[in-house]
Amino acid sequence: MPKRSSRPSDPKSAALRAAGALHPRPEAVQDETFARDEFFDRRDRVQVKYEMLRRHRLEGRPVTEVATAFGVSRQAFYKAETAFRSGGIPGLLPRRRGPRRAHKCSDELLDFVERWRAAPASEREANVTEAVRRRFQVSLHPRSIQRALARRKKKRQARRETRR
Repeated sequence: MPKRSSRPSDPKSAALRAAGALHPRPEAVQDETFARDEFFDRRDRVQVKYEMLRRHRLEGRPVTEVATAFGVSRQAFYKAETAFRSGGIPGLLPRRRGPRRAHKCSDELLDFVERWRAAPASEREANVTEAVRRRFQVSLHPRSIQRALARRKKKRQARRETRR
């Protein structure tokens, strides 16, 4: 028996999902325009945020009223406003949370790992993660170290090629 998907199969929803712009709670948008006009799509997170900001700025509606009509908190309204001012419409797209880079893997730490790997096995600790933890008081997964070293190697190769 084939599995049924809980996600709608319409192409616009798929496109919005792929772009990261599918609204997680379209039913929360209670603004009259989204109910009345087919141009306005409550599933489009960017359009909803933009229209919310427009209602406040151009029509002069209070933040509390606008936030309620669009199903968001005042804090979410102000976050959207700040994002729009700094990034325009692309600023309204949701951003990934969490660290943007390997923030624990400093150059000093990676230099240490490279020296550790170059040392004879008889002179080094058995585990690189334990050596890093003792030296830097940082807990890292071995795969994180491998990825950071691979990125570093790739950057060095790119620099060498641009110098030629």
